[in-house]
This record gives sequence, C-alpha cells and structure tokens, in this order.
Amino acid sequence: MAQVISISLTIFYASMGFLMLFIAYKSFMTINDTKKFGTALFWTLLAIPFILGDYLPSELVGLLLILASLLTVSKQVVFATYDMPSEEFGQEQSEKLGNKIFLPSLILAVVAVIAATLWSSLPGGSYFAIGIGGIVALFFAFGITKANPAVAVSDSARLLQQMGPASILPQVLVALGALFTQAGVGDVISQLISIIVPADNRFMGVVAYCVGMALFTMIMGNAFAAFAVITAGIGIPFVLSQGANPAVVGALALTAGYCGTLMTPMAANFNIVPAALLDMKNQYNVIKYQVPVAIILLVLHIFAMYIFGF
Repeated sequence: MAQVISISLTIFYASMGFLMLFIAYKSFMTINDTKKFGTALFWTLLAIPFILGDYLPSELVGLLLILASLLTVSKQVVFATYDMPSEEFGQEQSEKLGNKIFLPSLILAVVAVIAATLWSSLPGGSYFAIGIGGIVALFFAFGITKANPAVAVSDSARLLQQMGPASILPQVLVALGALFTQAGVGDVISQLISIIVPADNRFMGVVAYCVGMALFTMIMGNAFAAFAVITAGIGIPFVLSQGANPAVVGALALTAGYCGTLMTPMAANFNIVPAALLDMKNQYNVIKYQVPVAIILLVLHIFAMYIFGF
C-alpha cells in the first residue's frame, strides 16, 4: 500500500502542476497587455516543482520560487479571462440542486477522514486521504450536476488563479518555520522570555506559551510553523518542565495558535483568499470581524490549559 500511496501522490502533484500550466496558457491567450508574459511565467515556474519535484535539486526549486516571488512583487501577475455562466443559469441550477450542492464538500471530508484513519501510519497517508476524498467528491459532483468534465478543469483553474500567489503562502511559511527551528530561534525566544516570566510560575508560563503561539502564528501565518519554534522556546522550559500533560498542552497550544491565524493577513488561505473569492472591497474585512472572537478564544485557551493541563 505504501507504494500505491507514493505513486498516487506523484500523480496528484503532477495533476496540480498541469493545472497550473493550463492557467499559464489561459493567461497568455486572454490577457491583452504585456503582463500576460509575467503571469504565464509565474504559473509555469510554480508548475515545474509540482510536476518534476522528485527529480529537481532543492536549490533549483528555491530559485524557481524566488523568481516567481519577484514577478509577484513587481505586480506582473494578473487574472486571466474565463468563460462564466450567466446569472440566469446560476439561479436555475441553484433552484434545481438546492442543498445537494453541499454534498461533495461533505463527502470529501468524510472520505478523507476514513482514508486518513486507515492509512495515517504510512508515509504520505494523510495527503493521500485528501486526494482520494477530492476524487470521490469530484465524481459525485459530476453525478448530481451532469456537468462536462472540462468545466471542472476551467473552474479549478479560475479559482486557483483567483487565489493567486497567496495559494503557495502556506507551503512557504511551513518551510520558513522549519528554517527558524534549525536556526535556533526557539532558544533565543526562551532566553528573552526567561527575563520576564519566572521559571516556577505555571500560570505565567501558560500565558507566555498561548500568547506566544498566537503572536508567532500571526507573524508566520501558520500555527504548524509556529508550534515547533514556540514549543521549543517556551512550552518545554516554562510549561512542560513543570509537569504539564504533553497531549493536553500540545493540543491547546496549537489551537491557541489558530487564534492568531484569525487575526493576520499572513494566513492568506484563511483570511485574504476568501475576501478575494467573495470580491470584497476591503480585503481585511474578514480579519476585522474575527479579531474579537479570536481574543476571547485566546483567553479561554489560557484558562483551559492552566486548569486541564496540570
């Protein structure tokens, strides 16, 4: 089964790469100014690691990402033109399908959970589970909508391009978190916190851990990236060393980090992409409404960790 998962993941990643090449083609053919060259090049550069990542040296992949980021910074990446259904057709399909339109999303989640439960112990099992869930949900969507398969390709390309460069931010931030861990940022944070927080004060250690997770997640944009750094710098020396339950404290620390996710534009896939997909005038409106909830949840996390973690 491990070999099946490995081959399947290669196919999944390559499929995403070919979708990016389709976006590059669509951009070159439909954008009417010189930015079509930069946009097409951007998506081509991103497609290469997805298709040939197993065979490319990491240095080359890094170079491709740097070149792609330069195109983004210089504002050379814009949106292509796609065929969109009429408003009348959309309304007709909405009335015809009703709440059944949400079933593919539900099926994706259920199948992914079942597959992850079965094969989580195998390398790449969780990624394979998401891929299998997506395939099953896609076929179910074809069944209820009777849509042409070409629509799936076109709409997938449109949504991915609408997310734009922000779509790769989570992967880049996770890599940055690993880099920070290797560079010893956690040790530096531990030394700074020790100046403020007494080593034998459980409550202050918990406050520092939860708030540190939220703040570092706001900087990194990803709680998983922040977890390794903050746990090494604050969690272990100020909380776990005082007899805390690692399972309880670790779970609460990660979700405390998610409170920071709700308050930062760096978590683009959660906060900026939805604003783009919904064509909101202010891309930060999502964050504005989430901040009060996030602060309340962070306070609750602090007390939950202090009460249940020891």
